[in-house]
Amino acid sequence: MASMLKTTTLHDLHVQRDARFVDFAGYEMPLQYHRGIREEHLHTRKHAGLFDVSHMGQIRLSGENVEAAMERLATGDICSLEPFRQCYTLLTNQQGGIIDDLVLTRTPDGLLIVVNAACQESDFRYLRDALGPRYQVEMLRNRSLLALQGPKAASVLSRLHPECETLPFFATREIELDGVSCWVSRCGYTGEDGFEISIPSEQAGHLVELLLKDYAVELVGLGARDSLRLEAGLCLYGHDIDATTTPVEADLCWVIAGKYHSGTVSARFPGANKIFKQMRTGTSQIRCGFRVQGRIPVREGATILDTEKRAVGRITSGGFGPSVNHPVAMGYIDRACAGAGTALQVEIRRQFHAIQVVELPFVKHRYYRR
Repeated sequence: MASMLKTTTLHDLHVQRDARFVDFAGYEMPLQYHRGIREEHLHTRKHAGLFDVSHMGQIRLSGENVEAAMERLATGDICSLEPFRQCYTLLTNQQGGIIDDLVLTRTPDGLLIVVNAACQESDFRYLRDALGPRYQVEMLRNRSLLALQGPKAASVLSRLHPECETLPFFATREIELDGVSCWVSRCGYTGEDGFEISIPSEQAGHLVELLLKDYAVELVGLGARDSLRLEAGLCLYGHDIDATTTPVEADLCWVIAGKYHSGTVSARFPGANKIFKQMRTGTSQIRCGFRVQGRIPVREGATILDTEKRAVGRITSGGFGPSVNHPVAMGYIDRACAGAGTALQVEIRRQFHAIQVVELPFVKHRYYRR
């Protein structure tokens, strides 16, 4: 039976590079290449990893004062963004739950947003309906998205355009890379310095081949992308955050615009009243990081127990951290157990294994600052 999975423009290139594929959000995506997840992970931390993230949605919003309209849907301070600057923000529902997390860029004529693959069609419909006919909501289906991540990413990309070397963190520029006009943003989801490159799909393969000519660059699949973001303490939508978790529970209050905290400006995004009440009074559970003792990784869905074997939470992401050389995990636990150093346990294969609450991230972020 023929596969019903969607593919990105670069699928044939991945096949030629002996990728091992996996179903991710309805797409057949490369999980790893011949060197394996661990080596791809460590290469990204040391050099530069190149990821095909074209399964993610790219949406353009336009119309008069679209920034103000978007502030009624998302948690960020969008109106104060300067042109070509970005923010990480959340779409929330009336219960304060997280519809999606996204990266938003302000342009001279509107907004560009990158949304999660599994949410792109529902986000598109939600934005179109919520913004109404005054605004244009366009899914950019003819563009691919690449992520070049790692400490050598800037030197690699600056060989194609020198402006990339000094592009500020969370800034975007329209830059020609080997004659192709691209939107280059200094951001990423690995905890490393790096870039995301939005490029016309018909030119994506050429740029990938060009970047791979640099000895520092290797293709990296979704397996290492997941272990990299987990070590960096970053949430994966549908696992660590979803429509039933609030930014307060997820320990993401920092994405809520600072102008709302003083109370002089009223937040109008959905669920704001509940979220700010939680910020004042606290929540019963909160997202934490966990150091797992031994070498056996703990997986999503495992119940977290206290020393008396009472259930106090659940694991939402877990795996082996190649950079720290031990298993790591994230999850939600009772606030009373959330202090760093608290000893807990999980059951793996009918045996109890010790875990300890630790501060996130597991590895220090190395984003570009100047």
